[in-house]
Amino acid sequence: MLEIEKKVIEESKQGQPILLNTEIPANAKRLYLESYGCQMNFSDSEIVASIMQENGYYTTNNLYESDVIMLNTCAIREKAEQTVRKRLTEFRKLKKSKPSLIIGVLGCMAERLKEKFLEEEKLVDIVVGPDAYRSLPELVAEVNGGQRAMNVLLSLEETYADISPVRLGGNGITAFISIMRGCDNMCSFCVVPFTRGRERSRNPESILKEAKELFEDGYREVTLLGQNVDSYLWYGGGPKKEFKNFTEEEKYTAVNFAHLLDMVALVNPDLRIRYTTSNPRDMTDEVLQVMAKHENICEYIHLPVQSGNTAVLERMNRGYSREEYFDRIAAIKKYMPDCGLSTDIICGFCGETDEEHEDTKSLMLEVGFDYAYMFNYSERPKTLAERKYSDDVLEEVKTKRLAEVIVIQRKLSLESNQRDVGKTFKVLIEGTSKKSEDDVFGRNSQNKVVVFPKGNFKKGDYAVVKVYECNSATLLGTVVN
Repeated sequence: MLEIEKKVIEESKQGQPILLNTEIPANAKRLYLESYGCQMNFSDSEIVASIMQENGYYTTNNLYESDVIMLNTCAIREKAEQTVRKRLTEFRKLKKSKPSLIIGVLGCMAERLKEKFLEEEKLVDIVVGPDAYRSLPELVAEVNGGQRAMNVLLSLEETYADISPVRLGGNGITAFISIMRGCDNMCSFCVVPFTRGRERSRNPESILKEAKELFEDGYREVTLLGQNVDSYLWYGGGPKKEFKNFTEEEKYTAVNFAHLLDMVALVNPDLRIRYTTSNPRDMTDEVLQVMAKHENICEYIHLPVQSGNTAVLERMNRGYSREEYFDRIAAIKKYMPDCGLSTDIICGFCGETDEEHEDTKSLMLEVGFDYAYMFNYSERPKTLAERKYSDDVLEEVKTKRLAEVIVIQRKLSLESNQRDVGKTFKVLIEGTSKKSEDDVFGRNSQNKVVVFPKGNFKKGDYAVVKVYECNSATLLGTVVN
C-alpha cells in the first residue's frame, strides 16, 4: 500500500465515516461515505446509501477498497468547508494511484459552490445538491463514461418519503426520521434556505410507517428531523402551503407538528420520540401540551436563541425578541417543569457591542441551559448579512466573547447535573461505556448521558437509575427497582 494511501486512511479516522451494518456481497461495488455537519446530513447519507445500494453499491469503512467516495458536506461555517477541502485534496492524491476512483461531493457545500468544484478547483468528479440524490446512479454512470457530472437542482416537492433509508453506523437503538426539508425563515446569517430550498413537509403516513418499521427492527428511539420542525404542515394533498388559503376540506385533514407528534407517540409506548430543531417564533403551546401528555415523548427541547439581545436578533432576522424567547421558556416550564433545554449561540455577529454580548450572557444565566452549542460568527457568501452588514467584530473579540460564554455554560451544565444527584430516571441503554466494559450508558428523557453498572441489562433495555454522582457532562448512577 502506498504511503499516501495509508495517510488518507489514517486521516479518515478523524472525520465522520458512515459505515454499513450489513455484509457486502462479493460482486458489489464499494461506496465510502463521509458525513459532516448537522443530523440532517447524516440522515441524508442514509438515503444516499439506500439509493446507491439499489444500484449495486454497498458502503464500506475501508477507504482503499472503495470504488466511489462521497462527502456529504456542510456550508454553515467556513471552518466546515475548509475541512471538506482538505479531505478532498487527500482523496485526489489517492485517485492518482487508482484512476478509476470516483470522488463526489454532496449536500450544502455542493449546492453552494456548484460548478466551481468541477471547473475551478477540479477536486471532484460529481457535484450533487440535497434534492438531487435520486440522480446519483446516473451521474456515476456519466463519470464512468468519461464525463464529470453535476445536479444541483432544488425542488419544491422532493422529500424522499418513499425511500427506506439504510441505517448506517448507528447503535441499532436510536435512529433519525426526516419529516421535512428546507427552510423558509431566512435568518440573515444562514445559507440553509439557499442550499436546501423551501420548506416542504413529508406525508405523515410515510413517517408513521418508518417509525413502526424501526420499532419492529429493534429501534427504541427516533428523532424527528427538520430545519424547523415546528412549521411542519401537511394538508392531505401535498406539502406545506399557507393555512389561510386552505379549503375547508384541507383544513379538516391538515396535520401540523403537534398532530404529528401525537401520532408518532402512539406507535408504541416503548418507542421514545425526540425532535430537532425548533425555532422560538414557531413553537406553540399545542406542541408543549402534546409533549406533556405522552410519557414516551422526551422532555427535552433544543431551542436556539443565537443572541440574548433584541437588536442583534433583529439584525439576524430571527423573528422574535429577547422577551418573546423568555415567553417560550416560561411556557415550556409551565407544561414540563423538568424539561431539558439546550441552545445555539453565535458570538460576534455583525455590529455586536459589548453591551449586546452581555445580554447574551445574562440570558444564559437566567434560562440555565443544560448545554449549548457555541460558535464565533462566520460570514457566509450570498446571505443577507453579507449583503447588508459589515462583519466588523474583530476575531480576537469574537474569540474572547466565545470563551466567556463557554465558561458560563460549563458552570450551568455542572450545576444542572448536580441538581440531578439523588434523583431517579428512566434510561434507555445505548451501549457499553467507553471507560469500562462493566458499565453501560444511555440517556434519560432530558437527553443527559447516564452511566451505571451493566448487570444483566443489554442495549435497547430500559433501566430505572438513581444518580449518586456527576460531572459537567455525565451522570453516574445505580439501578433501582
